[in-house]
Amino acid sequence: MNKQELVDAVAATTGASKVATGEAIDAVIAAITGAVTKGDAVQLIGFGSFSMGARAARVGRNPATGAEIQIPAAKTVKFTAGKAFKDAVNGA
Repeated sequence: MNKQELVDAVAATTGASKVATGEAIDAVIAAITGAVTKGDAVQLIGFGSFSMGARAARVGRNPATGAEIQIPAAKTVKFTAGKAFKDAVNGA
């Protein structure tokens, strides 16, 4: 499912216009992105939580030449699925 299909599905369920639904989804994504960027965790009960993680710097290898390269440290986004979401996926 891509973003437009998500907008279509939510609009069909709620009866709202596709434009209003698209704006609402964009606002939710922007709010989650802004909060995680600041270092806050976002918990959506029954769905899951988004948080910021860290990946340490490390040495890697170029697969073509075998030469060692330095891979810098990076911030990552972690998503942990909630119990209700896990249960729905596992058919419980």
